[in-house]
Amino acid sequence: MSIADIRTDYRQRSLSEQDVAADPITQFLTWFDEALAAQVLEPNAMCLATATPDAYPSARMVLLKGADARGFVFYTDYRSRKGQELADNPCASLCFFWGELERQVRINGAVQRVSRTESDEYFQSRPLPSRIGAWTSVQSSVLPSRATLEQELEANARRFADAHVPLPDHWGGFRIVPEEIEFWQGRPSRLHDRIQYRREAGQWVTRRLSP
Repeated sequence: MSIADIRTDYRQRSLSEQDVAADPITQFLTWFDEALAAQVLEPNAMCLATATPDAYPSARMVLLKGADARGFVFYTDYRSRKGQELADNPCASLCFFWGELERQVRINGAVQRVSRTESDEYFQSRPLPSRIGAWTSVQSSVLPSRATLEQELEANARRFADAHVPLPDHWGGFRIVPEEIEFWQGRPSRLHDRIQYRREAGQWVTRRLSP
């Protein structure tokens, strides 16, 4: 089979304007709970797209670590490529794909750093090896070898063997404050259902988009 011949006809469900909540965060959390119930593999995995000030894009998978009325939160090394791009151009897109439910959610908005207190609270909840890892890797920098990374990890493991692991200055959260959220439900013959929420004058307005 060639790549061009790979296709799936989506038939599980439909999505209408009457099906969705008035607030998109409520709708997202409903769908997220359904993804959890369906045992979707890593339902909080999302594609994060950023761009440089001159509009050169890049995308990668990150993990959602919070979602509420304020926005969608993930954590990273601020020195990483995404961290630098978000500092220079604080706008981003997120995309969730839950294949088991034939669903996709797309989110566009401005980006802001979460407070250091919030970042520290999450950082201290992480497993110890992950906290030590945050002190070890300069994310996105050129690495001479895997051995170099492992040597630095061993050094930091000794450094923090009997000590509290503090939140590094270079590590913390970003919050995407949504301006648009689109809920996509796969339908037969590629005639998918797409319901978009758009913030207008401080209010959420919904509309159906053509597939």
